[in-house]
Amino acid sequence: MPTLYYAPNACSLAPHIVLEWIGAPYEAVRVQYGSEELLSINPAGAVPTFREDDGWLLTQAGAILDYLANKHPEALLGGGENMRARAEARRWSAFFTSDVHASFWPIFVPKRYSTDVSKEAQLAVIEAGQALVSKQLHILDCHLDGREFVLGDRRSIIDAYSFPMIRWAVKLLPSGLMEYPNVQSLHDRIFRDAAVQKILSREAASTPTTRIKEFRPA
Repeated sequence: MPTLYYAPNACSLAPHIVLEWIGAPYEAVRVQYGSEELLSINPAGAVPTFREDDGWLLTQAGAILDYLANKHPEALLGGGENMRARAEARRWSAFFTSDVHASFWPIFVPKRYSTDVSKEAQLAVIEAGQALVSKQLHILDCHLDGREFVLGDRRSIIDAYSFPMIRWAVKLLPSGLMEYPNVQSLHDRIFRDAAVQKILSREAASTPTTRIKEFRPA
């Protein structure tokens, strides 16, 4: 059975949601960053880490999401079948990986970005990170104008990818999503999804090394 190794409040939430949307059997295992269990599977000690039935490992959220969409075309989560639709999906996956996710790092770990460890300097780094996040949310908000989901009128792996990062923005930006009504609408649309609620409840209740097996009828 395929296995997803995840941590709460991380970008591993995205493949966790997608696995639930797909509806095929899988196992979800909560792990701690850098733990011996996780390091034995992924030397980077990071989540998400995905393991197939035959032991093949895949890391990086964008790659895992793309793999799941292609493995389960019947779920219609890839964003489209023609060449341009696939390119759009890759474009927005890259946007969330390289632009949105990366813009949060100065907020998460400001000490990486300044040799000045004073409180003032660290706050300045955090504020710079918040400005970067705001810039990316503005781009996303403009793109979402007139759209229900990132790739149009149907949910996709890209919406799942956006969700944990939008949740970070709610908590870490001084005004949350007040300036980005279209992003707020996307957040609310995903949040109301029954499968998403199930995963959020599971991740909130789980503890390290919790193992959840999702068996479904054939």
